[in-house]
Amino acid sequence: MNDPFQVVDGLALSAEHRRLLRPGEAMTDAAGRTHLLPRFFYEIPTWAEAKERRLAEHFTLAELLAVDCRETGGLLHTLPHYVPCAVAVLGRFLQAFRERVGAPVFIAVNGGYRSPAHAHTRHATPHLWAAAANVYRVGDTFLDDEKDIGKYGRLAESVAPGVFVKPFGHGPDESDDHLHVDLGYVTCVPRACDEAR
Repeated sequence: MNDPFQVVDGLALSAEHRRLLRPGEAMTDAAGRTHLLPRFFYEIPTWAEAKERRLAEHFTLAELLAVDCRETGGLLHTLPHYVPCAVAVLGRFLQAFRERVGAPVFIAVNGGYRSPAHAHTRHATPHLWAAAANVYRVGDTFLDDEKDIGKYGRLAESVAPGVFVKPFGHGPDESDDHLHVDLGYVTCVPRACDEAR
């Protein structure tokens, strides 16, 4: 499949965008491990295109992009917007998960991509790579208890190797009203990009 959006090297963005997105910079996770932030992004020219463009049959880009467009303010509140290319891999995973559970999968409004400039960003998480999603509902089931989060977490893990699912009761700073799934710190370098520059 051809990329639906123009690919942009984050190092070629404006100084202000680079300050907010920090392409290629090192960031540590909560355990102190270092990861390099994404360098290559899809450019999203309009919100209408984000709502129309599908990452997979049942998932649009807009479903995984809303948090920065709504909450960050400033430059990241305007368009064009930039999202790491790994969002395409996440979209395919979510489609496979939807097929496994046989029901629609609903992503929380703040449960997709978050830039390093997001107010709640303290450490590196796969959300900053566009490789994580917070699922609040599957079909008619709201994921807000240990039984349902566990059930759908196991199904998510069975879709692909390496998928991480936060267990119920995963931390004092987060509530147990969603299923967090992530693919790790996925870095996507589109074929035509040159990492040596």
